[in-house]
Amino acid sequence: MAVTDAHSTAASQPGTFSRLRAKLGGTGEASLTRRLAATIFVIRVVSAALAYLAQILLARWMGGSDYGVYVYVWTWVLLLGSMMDCGIAVSAQKLIPEYRSRGEHDLLRGFLAGSRWMTFAVSSIASLLLAGLVKILSPWIEAGAVVPLYIGCLTLPAFVVANTQDGIARSHDWMRLGLMPQFVVRQTLIIGLTAGAFALGFRLGATAAMAASCAAVWIAMTGQMMVMNRRLRDSIEPGPKAYDFRGWLAVSLPILMVEGFYLLLSYTDVLLLQQFRSSEEVGVYFAVIKTLALVSFIHYAMSATTAHRFAEYHASGDRARLSAYVAHAIQWTFWPSLAATVLLLAFGKPLLWLFGPQFVAGYDIMFIAAVGLVVRAAIGPVERLLNMLGHQHICALAYALAFAMNVVLCAVMIPRFGGHGAAAATSLALSFETVLLFWIVRRRLGLHVLAFGKQGD
Repeated sequence: MAVTDAHSTAASQPGTFSRLRAKLGGTGEASLTRRLAATIFVIRVVSAALAYLAQILLARWMGGSDYGVYVYVWTWVLLLGSMMDCGIAVSAQKLIPEYRSRGEHDLLRGFLAGSRWMTFAVSSIASLLLAGLVKILSPWIEAGAVVPLYIGCLTLPAFVVANTQDGIARSHDWMRLGLMPQFVVRQTLIIGLTAGAFALGFRLGATAAMAASCAAVWIAMTGQMMVMNRRLRDSIEPGPKAYDFRGWLAVSLPILMVEGFYLLLSYTDVLLLQQFRSSEEVGVYFAVIKTLALVSFIHYAMSATTAHRFAEYHASGDRARLSAYVAHAIQWTFWPSLAATVLLLAFGKPLLWLFGPQFVAGYDIMFIAAVGLVVRAAIGPVERLLNMLGHQHICALAYALAFAMNVVLCAVMIPRFGGHGAAAATSLALSFETVLLFWIVRRRLGLHVLAFGKQGD
């Protein structure tokens, strides 16, 4: 993904991006967005390389069955941990710019402190309840998964606070502080701790791998908190704090519905595959999904960069600037995603072989799964646009419908087709979601949110 403006080329070849720059009143905002998105993308790529290395090592050290259990438990941590913040991580990108623009510094200071304590308290209570549920259901849970599930419950509070801090950091354009602890430091610690255990001769099963992952999450979150507190003290004037918990939840809970259904849509395939197929097959499918993760990182990078700016431009009433910025975000989501997909499919077999020879069997699944990712990229981060502009309820409905479709299709197709059926079901659901979001933005906002065709109002 290009990160420079290439001024001379743009001047000599006027086109889409030149017109966008003109609408934006120069190259400043577009250039900043690309730089921030490039920073996020690079962090996610480094993270992907580390995560990929971690998954390869774990798959080889643990064996297919234990690796499948670890993947299953870690998927639950990712799913539940991303929902237990009550939507605060995303709503921070709406509330913080609004508090600043209105000069409500008491509420700003209260949110920066209170949001983290609130999400920690909620996630801790929820984790205790989940541990109790694991205890109750333990006779029906695979024996080797019970202890890893308990460790997963212990992981959740730190995971949730880290997500909340990520949202706060993004709202200040502190992209490295928001992402490095979660995606680089954490992965490095997981590799280091599991490699140390393996080198010392410990049996590296699902329990040991989850214990290492739990420790990595807590260490990374604590370090991030210390750095963030110091930066906030330097950038926010001291003063009284006001806590509008009800107001925060009024904004955040509808966004939580959007994020929740999106996450359910993202993880349904893995979770249902575990119910119908062997742990070894789950491991192969997960390797395929991790290999294609680079495509999702591009979408993630643009979403993380643009969300708070959508809110800022909307709050200022500058529709022309917002429209041009949306078009710019879509272009820089779709075309790099398409290029990344082609590259990954071309080198899919050797990448899967790194996990082990048996994982190459999932190569065909990559083509099926890639379809949904490319289709979704064609409309860019429009779910963030809807959330930031107050249309989170209709966005949540779209995701709910797509999730329901995915569950039904997975339940029908996985028993017969296994991983191929899971990938096909998810791609169909993502395509359905894309059509719905395109139609909603067209009707509600009057914008053409497609990477090709007429742009603007």
